[in-house]
Amino acid sequence: MPDQADNRAPYAQIAAHYTKLITSGDLQPGSLLPSIKTLAQEWKVSTATAEKALRKLRTEGLVRGIHGIGTEVLDRPSPMSSGSQRQDRGRHSGSSWGAGERSDSHQAAVVPAPTQVAQALDIPPGSEVIRRSRVYRDRHGIVAHSTSWFPARYGQMIPELAEGKRLSGGTSLELIARATGRPITHRIDTASARLLTPEDARLLELDPVKPATGAVVVMTAKFVDSESNVVEYGVDLGGPGRTWRTESEVTQ
Repeated sequence: MPDQADNRAPYAQIAAHYTKLITSGDLQPGSLLPSIKTLAQEWKVSTATAEKALRKLRTEGLVRGIHGIGTEVLDRPSPMSSGSQRQDRGRHSGSSWGAGERSDSHQAAVVPAPTQVAQALDIPPGSEVIRRSRVYRDRHGIVAHSTSWFPARYGQMIPELAEGKRLSGGTSLELIARATGRPITHRIDTASARLLTPEDARLLELDPVKPATGAVVVMTAKFVDSESNVVEYGVDLGGPGRTWRTESEVTQ
């Protein structure tokens, strides 16, 4: 069953396969995963590799081991996703959605740039910008409310940017790179938390009768082209109960 086009280690391929099934809801909470012996046979790997895959799923909090019974799927929301992570997913898989995610409530408008947005895009405050927003959801509810801001000049090149619907023909960054002839060369990410504001509560569709309290995870990303122009500034608000996580290989 291993995918020859996938250059990840076999245990990581197995874990990714079951992560997708779990987060999409295809494997419901309480379901049991195949045994180590069965996994090893199905994936044509050693039992040590199969056990390592299950250990990875346990480490990520997706499953738990029950002595004498097996490995049980847990019920938990997936982490929030950020604009930079969606860019990575889109580049590697062709889809910016995480497993089990969808997006809706797409809106777009040309508006004066708020001060923070103007600073991020390196334009004068009050300059016209394109604001695009959407809500990412999974079976647990809102993953993140996402807003992308662009200098208005890109709307003249790509009118679709100012239309309140999903983009066709590529991501915003791909469309801008093709229109300008300048590739996107780097990005600048930030992660922070702040007390939930009334506007945050509205965007996250929280009950206005019962004002929510606590902190909200805020992720930002600036995308810069080969001539050092900031072409997009994204702000993501994590949904209630969401955390942000990232993973990378450690080499020694």
